Amino acid sequence: MEFAQQLLNALSLGAIYALIALGFTMVYGVLRFINFAHSDVFMIGAVVGSLLGNHLPMGTWWGGLACLLAAMAVCALLGVVIERVAYRPLRDAPRLNVLITSIGVSLLIEYLFQNEHVFGAAPRPFPPVFPSVLWQWQGLSISSNQLIVIGVALVLVVALELIVYRTRIGTAMRAISLNPRAAQLVGINPDVVVAFTFALGSALAGAGGVLYALNYQSVEPLMGVMPGLKAFVAAVLGGIGSIPGAALGGLLIGGIETFIGGSQFSTYKDAIAFALLILILLFRPTGLLGRRIPEKV
Repeated sequence: MEFAQQLLNALSLGAIYALIALGFTMVYGVLRFINFAHSDVFMIGAVVGSLLGNHLPMGTWWGGLACLLAAMAVCALLGVVIERVAYRPLRDAPRLNVLITSIGVSLLIEYLFQNEHVFGAAPRPFPPVFPSVLWQWQGLSISSNQLIVIGVALVLVVALELIVYRTRIGTAMRAISLNPRAAQLVGINPDVVVAFTFALGSALAGAGGVLYALNYQSVEPLMGVMPGLKAFVAAVLGGIGSIPGAALGGLLIGGIETFIGGSQFSTYKDAIAFALLILILLFRPTGLLGRRIPEKV
């Protein structure tokens, strides 16, 4: 029964990592660079959920869904703004320039939110926006928050799959990912596709921020640093650029962290997770579900 309990905890944590990792992998798939500011969009999602949750009736389904949707909408808009202001002017610049810019945007957001007139550096409690129930069965503890996290993440991942593989904008995203020049020749507007990609990925990060804060019941400006780093590892582990790979990587990192955290080696859970990443990349550089893309000449 202890194994079942840890498995449930792993699914709950891994689902959040998967949501964040999807944003990393989508941006990389379209633009071929890592958006390190994505971790801070995750934090802003939690902040929006916290601020709105304090003004809504707590412990209600409609209040919780309102917080979730508001966080996703704000983060989607923020993702578009970040792309338009910081990344679009550098689209033809070397990838290193864009990478450094993303680190700068990340630091700017973190320090801005630590200002006492914006949010403040001290952690704040996250309100119980969804109804909270704890069930006990045969020694297994199941909280409604865990089920909400897993259920919401599952719905969002399925919705993302449908958007990417069943819609015209999803087809345009895949076309830009495969060959940007050829996609433009057939009439695809890269600005629209890239902006939509940022909006979609940032909305998922916003949902992840609310779900993460719901589980850990705390919000602070640096809360996105470590989950964002682990989600990046998850995206690379699963095969950066691959949507199923990002979801699989998130679940694996969540599982490794949870099971090692419950063992005598709990102190080393982060180190072991990153060591595993190094081992996998040594033997499979493209990640578990990634594929090598040949260079075109």
